[in-house]
Amino acid sequence: MAATDAAAVELAATLEKGSVVALTGPLGAGKTTFVKAVARALGVEEDVTSPSFVRLNIYEGRFTIYHLDLYRVKDVPEFIFFGLDEWLDTDGVTLIEWADRAAELLPAHSITVALDYDDRSEGRIMTVTEGPPGS
Repeated sequence: MAATDAAAVELAATLEKGSVVALTGPLGAGKTTFVKAVARALGVEEDVTSPSFVRLNIYEGRFTIYHLDLYRVKDVPEFIFFGLDEWLDTDGVTLIEWADRAAELLPAHSITVALDYDDRSEGRIMTVTEGPPGS
C-alpha cells in the first residue's frame, strides 16, 4: 500500500480545480485506498469512505472533493438518472471509482488510474493515462 499511497500523493500534487480522476480495476485492487491517499494529500482530515451505497461523498480540503462510486450503477442512463453527471464539471476535484461504467461521459481532460493485481509479485499494477478509460 505504500507504493499506492506514494503514487496518489504524487498525482494529488498535479490536481487543480476541475480535475477528474477516473479509477478502474477489479474489486479489492485499491481504488478506495488510492482515493483516501489523494484526499489526505489534498488536506482532507475526516475519514474517507467508499460511497458504494450512497454513490457520492463530498469532502473539504484544499479543494472540494467529489468522490463517486459507480459500482452499483448499471449503465450510462442510470448514471444520468441519479444526476451523477453534474459532478463532472465542478470547481473541485472529482474522483470516480468504477469510472469505466460511464467512460463515454467523462471529459477529455480526465486522468485514468487503472489498478489491477500482479499475480507474479502478489502486488498491484498501476497505470496512469490521460483521458477517460478506453480512450
